[in-house]
Parts: sequence; structure tokens; C-alpha cells
Amino acid sequence: MRFLIVTGMSGAGKSSVLNMLEDSGYYCVDNLPVPLIEGFAKIAGQNPAEYNQVAIGMDIRNGTSLEEAEQVFERLGALDLKVEILFLDASDETLIKRYKETRRTHPLAGNGRIENGIEEERRRIAFLRDKADYVIDTSRLLVRELKAQIEEIFFNGGNFKNFMVTVLSFGYKYGIPADADLVLDVRFLPNPFYVPELKHLTGENAPVHDYVMASDKAKEFLKKLVDMVEFLIPNYIDEGKNGLVIAIGCTGGHHRSVTLAIELTKALQASGYSVKKDHRDINR
Repeated sequence: MRFLIVTGMSGAGKSSVLNMLEDSGYYCVDNLPVPLIEGFAKIAGQNPAEYNQVAIGMDIRNGTSLEEAEQVFERLGALDLKVEILFLDASDETLIKRYKETRRTHPLAGNGRIENGIEEERRRIAFLRDKADYVIDTSRLLVRELKAQIEEIFFNGGNFKNFMVTVLSFGYKYGIPADADLVLDVRFLPNPFYVPELKHLTGENAPVHDYVMASDKAKEFLKKLVDMVEFLIPNYIDEGKNGLVIAIGCTGGHHRSVTLAIELTKALQASGYSVKKDHRDINR
């Protein structure tokens, strides 16, 4: 029997994930009181045909009983039941935006500020994140991308890595992305904008891509960039980070930055990292 705890920050996508799992055959129970989890697990273990795959939603709404969760997990382990924990996270900025868009109140905010509720929630559920087998940051994920990750982990037997790299191309004329961890400027490379037949294409088109990567500077820059990022990622993981946003910028975000973002994404994927590519300004 697969026994999964789905938890995380309020607004990070727990309900969506439980729906995805239920649609794929999991028996799902949301917000089951923590003291009842052990009894439910025993019942499920006695009926493997009916409860072969179980997912329990757990979040801050469990109140003070949430503090008992660690002891419950230990007792389940003593029953030879492996408990897996999926923790869904998102940046504070993303969570605040989602709450404002839905006009819902954070469960710990009351009549106060959403920011304060989020801060308190992070403090209370930090132990669940520390124990999690899987951590997914949904800040930049579309619903279909989140669904693809869930399918890869729980149905396709994929090798999940908690660390997600986002490679983001952008145009400096539209501003530097606020959520970038690393910002790389590729405006020193030959600019296809000044080649008439390439001006209205993008780095996703082969002629532009080939023009940019024909430059020795581009090849050397890419090699040094891949070496640096592959050095940094293990060190960021050791510091507890679960994601890295690498922003690559050129003037308009159409040609050089797009080309290098594509090449960096391919190189990191070839090294086995989970990578999401995004071209912020390609259609501007």
C-alpha cells in the first residue's frame, strides 16, 4: 500500500494535487484529524484491495493536533507502513497574490495581514517540510505542469529531484525579473536584430539560434555558465534551497537571451536536473 501525506503551505496547490491523485485512483481524505490517521491506516492496511493507494491531506487547519503528526508517523513506521510526504510550497509573493485574486482569507491571518498568517504558518509546519520526501515549489508552475510532475513521481516511476531550476529569458528594456536568483547579461553577443531576415524571428527559430551560437563568445559563455551552475546547485541544495531561477537577459528578450536559455536548459536536463524554461518577453 502506498500511503501519502499531501501537505504544504495554504494556497500552494494541495487541493489541486489531491484532486489529481483521486482522478488517478488514489483514495483521498482531506483534513483528516491527525489523531485518526493511525486508525485509518490500520483499516486501510487490512483492506489492500480497496485502499491500495491512499493520500491524506494535512495542513494548518488541523490546528494544535498537527503537533502530534511526527509521533503518528513514527508509530506508523513501527507498523511497517512507509509514510511518504509530499510538501507543496510557493514564495510568499505568490501566495499573497493567489489569496488576493481569490479573495480568500488565510486561515491564520484572521482580520490581520496575509503576510503575518503566512509567516506563522511557515513556522508551524516547518517540521513537515524537513521530513518531506518530495518538495514541489508551485510558484512558477502552471496547473498542467504541476500535473505532469505528479504523474512523473507517483505514476511513471520517475526519479524525482526536489531541486527545480527555472531558466528565464527576458529583455532588459522591460526590467529585471524580481524573482531571479542569478542574472546573466548576454548583450555582448552578436545581435540578430540588426540582420534584416532575422529581426522578426526569435531564438526559438533555427536561423536565429544558429546565428547566435555560431559566435565563439556564445560557445565559451555557455560552457562557463553550465560549469558554474552545476557547481552552484549542490551547494544551494546543501543550504536548503529547493529551487533556482536563472534569468538570462538581452535587450528585447527575443533573440540572444532566448537562444542561451534554450541551450542552458538542454545542458542541465542532460545532467539530470529538473528544469523549467520560460521566455518572459518573447511575445512583446
